[in-house]
Amino acid sequence: MYYFVYSLLWLFSLLPLRVLYFFGDCIYAFVFYIVKYRKEIVISNIQHAFPEKDNKEVLRIAKQFYHNFIDTFIESIKLVSTGKKFIAKHSTGEFELLNKYIKEGKNIHIMAGHQFNWEIGNLLYAMNLPVPFAGVYMPISNKSLDKVFYNIRKRYGTILISARNFKNSMHNVFSKQYLLALAADQNPGHPGNAYWMNFMGRLAPFVTGPSKGAIKYNTAVLLVGFKKIKRGQYYFSTQLLTEDGSKFTPPQLTLLYKNELEKIIRADPANYLWSHRRWKYEYKPEYGEVYQ
Repeated sequence: MYYFVYSLLWLFSLLPLRVLYFFGDCIYAFVFYIVKYRKEIVISNIQHAFPEKDNKEVLRIAKQFYHNFIDTFIESIKLVSTGKKFIAKHSTGEFELLNKYIKEGKNIHIMAGHQFNWEIGNLLYAMNLPVPFAGVYMPISNKSLDKVFYNIRKRYGTILISARNFKNSMHNVFSKQYLLALAADQNPGHPGNAYWMNFMGRLAPFVTGPSKGAIKYNTAVLLVGFKKIKRGQYYFSTQLLTEDGSKFTPPQLTLLYKNELEKIIRADPANYLWSHRRWKYEYKPEYGEVYQ
């Protein structure tokens, strides 16, 4: 089945990007107007995050989100048959700070959010860094698709670690100088084992691992923001949160990350994954302190 799926995607990826975008526009119309994939969730999330925006503006952001979401899928398929030239043509990024800390021998945690296009971002950073780029990912339920995208993501040396097997694999990464990338706005496995914070106007749980790891290993912590310049063009910014994670408590470091991520989302609302069930858990007093 894998070879059938791969062959189909490879043939489709050979089409010019403008043709693939045409298919993407057709998929958008089907998903938004007919299937209405998670449409209520998307609209509700945007309304809660931007209560000052009227219904017309909320709908505009939602529609652009769906375009961005489907463009990411289309562009990811294109990656099946393209290489470094395609990545360099369609994305740019900031690497000076990262390379500075790498030369100093520091370990680095990159924290990011669920923004588009993360597939291109992964390959761009792997291409431009002199040490292995380790990324934590959530496997796709379809095993054939999971294998296709696994092979794409590791193409330029990215070390992929399944979130389901991170505890058993992390010693291999931490045994030498490393750079670890994490989508730190991921939902925790259990809401009681989390840091609860006000995120985009609603209480949400944040995973504890990224900040605890940064403190334990005294890493530099940087936030990578994703900006869609125009269709098919991305810019990835790098912002220093701290040169030494051990100077913070885990909740303080998570709060620092959360505040900066909010600024990035507010500057480009449609480029965040609003269909993500980020607020699926309701806060309960037994979960403990709400960090402000």
